[in-house]
Amino acid sequence: MLPNFITLQLFCSLLGFIHWLQNHLIPCPFKYFTGIDCPGCGFQRSVIALVQGDLNKSFTSYPPAIPLLLFFAYGIADNYFKLDTKKSAVKKTLFMIVGSIVLISYCIKMYSLYRHYSTSA
Repeated sequence: MLPNFITLQLFCSLLGFIHWLQNHLIPCPFKYFTGIDCPGCGFQRSVIALVQGDLNKSFTSYPPAIPLLLFFAYGIADNYFKLDTKKSAVKKTLFMIVGSIVLISYCIKMYSLYRHYSTSA
């Protein structure tokens, strides 16, 4: 009985935390000043959707979110366990791959925005 109660309490507190996060997203200063999405716009919404378990919504909000989170997790693990050596270039390779994913995703987003804008004008 007690483990079920603890699980229920953790689940309810997690729902409250997710609701709080959804109402307190950090605004993007680049978008505020220019009106154009930055390469990181959508990351917060994507992570919230991922925490809620909605993989499809997470991917459509910001496709590079999962590779970025995996890269951050590897960086933290490398800091504690020294996984990467001077001769090994795992971290640099992962950085280039994730950076390419972010850049390609941003270019696709801007191209679709430009196509939509040019056809509606």
